[in-house]
Amino acid sequence: MGYGGGYGGQNSMFVLIVVLFILLIIVGTNYGGFSGGY
Repeated sequence: MGYGGGYGGQNSMFVLIVVLFILLIIVGTNYGGFSGGY
């Protein structure tokens, strides 16, 4: 299931953006500890 079954087209792009944003937050907390603003 996951990304292949329930998501299609634009929704898969939205999920991709959300995942990248979460990774960005994780990397930000590892390096700056929310010092950047978020």
